[in-house]
Amino acid sequence: MRVAIVTETYPPEINGVALTVHALAEGLAARGHAVEVLRPRQSQNPEPGTANAQSVLLPGMALPRYPGLRMGFPAATRLRRRWRAQRPDAVYVATEGPLGDSAVRAARSLDIAVATGFHTRFDHYMAHYVAAALEPVARAWLRRFHRRGQAVLVPTLALRDELLAMGLPNARLLRRTVDTQLFSPARRDPALRAQWGVADATPVVVYVGRLAPEKNLELAVRAFKALAMRHPGARYVWVGEGPERATLAAAHPEFIFAGVQRGEALARYYASADVFLFPSLSETFGNVVLEAMASGLAVIAYDHAAAHEHLRDGINGLCVAADARDAFIDAAFRLGQDAALRARLGAAARASVEALNPDAIMADFETLLATLAAELRHGQPAAA
Repeated sequence: MRVAIVTETYPPEINGVALTVHALAEGLAARGHAVEVLRPRQSQNPEPGTANAQSVLLPGMALPRYPGLRMGFPAATRLRRRWRAQRPDAVYVATEGPLGDSAVRAARSLDIAVATGFHTRFDHYMAHYVAAALEPVARAWLRRFHRRGQAVLVPTLALRDELLAMGLPNARLLRRTVDTQLFSPARRDPALRAQWGVADATPVVVYVGRLAPEKNLELAVRAFKALAMRHPGARYVWVGEGPERATLAAAHPEFIFAGVQRGEALARYYASADVFLFPSLSETFGNVVLEAMASGLAVIAYDHAAAHEHLRDGINGLCVAADARDAFIDAAFRLGQDAALRARLGAAARASVEALNPDAIMADFETLLATLAAELRHGQPAAA
């Protein structure tokens, strides 16, 4: 197949959408498909960021009020011209910005199969970055955007059901996986722990992700303090960047801020810690949960998104009812006082994700795109 992937975020940007889309593009290309990734040109890295897929760089601009990310300009005319000359069998649109919107319109005008991806709850972000009153407006836009594709791909059954209730009958499941060779307890590094100033028996909590308001960081801090009440030597290591870093660092000089880490360096940070606190409710999935589990950490998360799919409370992690803040803090307190529980949950977490197969996910993606193309050929157009 010839596949076009349209996205407004891509490595070297570090976020769950960029990394997921990169894995899809490279995975399809590795399976022998001709893949082009159409995305905004990035100021920090103007060169293509793919190894096997072809990058097509388009004009864009910084995303207002979300530093470090970009959005593409509308490009429907350019895309139609390109796809008339070299027609893809299917188009996957990963983001709902101006570039993504024009890609859906261009594909539909040419009768090319098109799927969209529901990666980010921009409606939930309104309260943090613009105004809470705009949340229904953003939700209406998401509904309109995704209804125009033949399918909207989601990573969990719960999100699929939520979108069905929102009026998106075309929601289809495409599960996520994790690289268990990269993220592994074997990457635990005593030298790194020594840099943090902790003994082997001292619990280290790690945060990995964007340091941003929608991530519920205040609860992460409160939960860590509860854990540290039982083990005063505990340390909190923060991996990532974002608008809340300066505030956090000023309020908590005892925390360790490691900045952005990638690849094997990131895997060492995970594996060299003991506990992963994930209080966010803004994710559609949360790749970091699977990465932490694969690294052998004891995970505390709300019963939401990736945790809802993969964590079993008291078996391979501690899973708390959504937005039960006191229960989340109590769970951290439990882990602070019980080293055996931390070790047991971490070992079980690793075992529970070892069977996840990236090849199977890529085969599902491949089959889904081929099915959409066949549906269109047989007179089953996208929803209006």
